[in-house]
Amino acid sequence: MKVADFDFDLPPERIAVRPAVPREAARLLRITDDGLADFTVADLPALFRPGDLLVLNDTKVIPARLEGAIGEARVELNLIRALDDSTWDCLAKPGRKFKPGALVQFADGLTATVTAKDPEGPITLAFDRAGTDLMAALDRVGTMPLPPYIAKLRAPDAQDRTDYQPVFAAKTGAVAAPTASLHLTPGMLAAFDAMGVERAMVTLHVGAGTFLPVKAEDTRDHRMHAEWGEVRTKAVGAINRARAEGRRVIAVGTTALRLIESAARADGSVAEFADWTDIFITPGYRFRTVDTLMTNFHLPKSTLFMLVSALAGTRRMKAAYAHAIEAEYRFFSYGDACLIDRLEDAP
Repeated sequence: MKVADFDFDLPPERIAVRPAVPREAARLLRITDDGLADFTVADLPALFRPGDLLVLNDTKVIPARLEGAIGEARVELNLIRALDDSTWDCLAKPGRKFKPGALVQFADGLTATVTAKDPEGPITLAFDRAGTDLMAALDRVGTMPLPPYIAKLRAPDAQDRTDYQPVFAAKTGAVAAPTASLHLTPGMLAAFDAMGVERAMVTLHVGAGTFLPVKAEDTRDHRMHAEWGEVRTKAVGAINRARAEGRRVIAVGTTALRLIESAARADGSVAEFADWTDIFITPGYRFRTVDTLMTNFHLPKSTLFMLVSALAGTRRMKAAYAHAIEAEYRFFSYGDACLIDRLEDAP
């Protein structure tokens, strides 16, 4: 398929630079075989059914944007991938300063040494501390890694520490948020519990590659970034019971969907999973586990717009996005949401 088939015009004013307040005030576009309907996230209890299973990504975003110095030169970097407890790949500027062996000094006494430099890729840093000590230091000196389309409009601030983190985030490791989850509040989760909607927690540490543009002209030539994920015993049992009993499995976010599809067997059941995944879902993919997806509105020609097109059909999703633009929905990470049914053989 041609990447250009997934293009659409998006007015820049539709890009949200702050989330809705309160979170559940965000708008929600319901996409089914019957057509489109406008709601808000606060309406989700009326759209879910007792027995539905929500699959949520409990990854926690780290403050992965850092400012420091190499000698007298000021430098900036964004951590993009953990290689071990103390070593990270990063994107950095000015790149010419990051020579192997160079010492990068940050606030609060944190330092890192450049151990490798890929002329066409990331720079590798080995920090002077590891594990929880490193995470604590990053929490003190780093800022939240806002997506490029927000970062170019404003700098991250203290409010993003709350706004760019799901309320149920638990397992540190992401450098981008699972943004559909940003809409949910403790009150909403309690309401789901009260009505008999179940939850299964999985972990996919979202990487910065989620924002990389697709440079290929044909989808067959695009290589997805890999991200680490885990589907544990409790989640496996919950998903497999729901499927066996004919209950809906609803992925909250494309990260949760990609992970459980990576863990799926041919019969639609899932197995325990702890590995890297680079699954790339485009139209023609046969979904094995997910019935419905809650997700935000995605960038033109992005792998995520290809994914929702695979779920509900490219023509239908382009019509839905055209409706959202006309109705002034807010797009991307801090924007509004969709609730999309899987539609077999969708155009």
